Amino acid sequence: MIILSMYIAIFVGAYFVVSLLQRGKDPKGFNSLKTVTFGDESAVTPNRAAAFISVITIFLIWGAFTDSKLVPLHVSGPFVGDTSFTYTAKNAAGDTAQGKVSILVHEIGDRPEKPAVAAQDGFVQNDSILVGAWRSKLINVKRNDEGYKEDGYQIIAIDGKPIKAGESVEVNDGKVALTEKKSLNFTPRKGLQLEPIWMPAPEAVVGRFIEIAQQGYQNFSLWEHLGWSLIRVVVGFVIGALVGIPLGYAMGLSGWFRGWFDPIVEFMRPVPPLALIPLVIIWFGIWETGKIVLLFLASLWIMTIAARAGVSGINISKVHAAYSLGASKRQLMWHVIVPNSLPEIFTGARVAMGVCWGTVVAAELVAAQKGAGMMIIAASKFQLTDIVLMGIIMIGIIGYGIDILMRKTERWLVPWKGKH
Repeated sequence: MIILSMYIAIFVGAYFVVSLLQRGKDPKGFNSLKTVTFGDESAVTPNRAAAFISVITIFLIWGAFTDSKLVPLHVSGPFVGDTSFTYTAKNAAGDTAQGKVSILVHEIGDRPEKPAVAAQDGFVQNDSILVGAWRSKLINVKRNDEGYKEDGYQIIAIDGKPIKAGESVEVNDGKVALTEKKSLNFTPRKGLQLEPIWMPAPEAVVGRFIEIAQQGYQNFSLWEHLGWSLIRVVVGFVIGALVGIPLGYAMGLSGWFRGWFDPIVEFMRPVPPLALIPLVIIWFGIWETGKIVLLFLASLWIMTIAARAGVSGINISKVHAAYSLGASKRQLMWHVIVPNSLPEIFTGARVAMGVCWGTVVAAELVAAQKGAGMMIIAASKFQLTDIVLMGIIMIGIIGYGIDILMRKTERWLVPWKGKH
């Protein structure tokens, strides 16, 4: 919630600052009077300043909450160092005495020695413990005390504050709870920073990337993992496009094809590809064939609908004009229908590639020996969050690169998009 609030505050503040600086440059706020439609990005273009600030904001928040050395500001971190608290115990005879618990809170992975304990007279004895940052520790202080086995023995106060079983009190640098079994549980102050096992610092992820790029992971290099995922996506997408585009054209041009295949397409369209994994495994196995079939199904319905929409959206006046000029059905297909449907097909292709890229990662979670998804699931079993995060970032970068490549290809092959 704190991170979300900070992000929203930066978003709102940056919007007003950038709007103030750019006031007067685009008074209408639009670069075109065209209506924004599906697949048409020419009406509103991204604000470059907003994109830059967005990326920097995410990086700064990430670094601030992970104690990164790459950012100048940090939120409060977990307590590390020496601390102590006192507890008051009462024995069966009704006598009270006070003991001290010395605590050393250390970084995770360190193996320091326990703090020294001073002996004292009375039935209560001092104690000491080691606690890792972000962790908690049970303290059986009563085992050091005389008469702790007697029914009347009980701990009644922490640092002079009354306490009962099931309650907790704040102490210096943490919190102490009294369990139902009359043991003390000390939890050091955690601060606002995230524990590395939940979210490692940016430099830890970069370091892990360099290590795996040089040494590989699980018997394969990083590039083999990513390359196999990319090959699976391309093969599955190409097969889906080769089947889906002709099917979409047939549905857009023939009422019989539309009526026959429309129930199938509309039924399968909302079914997520991940829901098909169990069925694909049963039919095609867990190896490459099953993965390719799953990716084929992920792209098939998207490409079919895109081609159908491209044909259905052609202005009928263009068809009439072509016929009036003596065009044959073959000429009408290649010179009117195909060129005018390509923008919708490329929009569908971009969506299909994104879906396939996300699907392949999930498919590789099941019995894959190589691939980005396999690398992530293998690292998660050993709680190697830096590898998991590195894999996610690499997947996002490659997916974004694929989308950019698809846009460039569309501009090259369909230069008439958005022009009438």
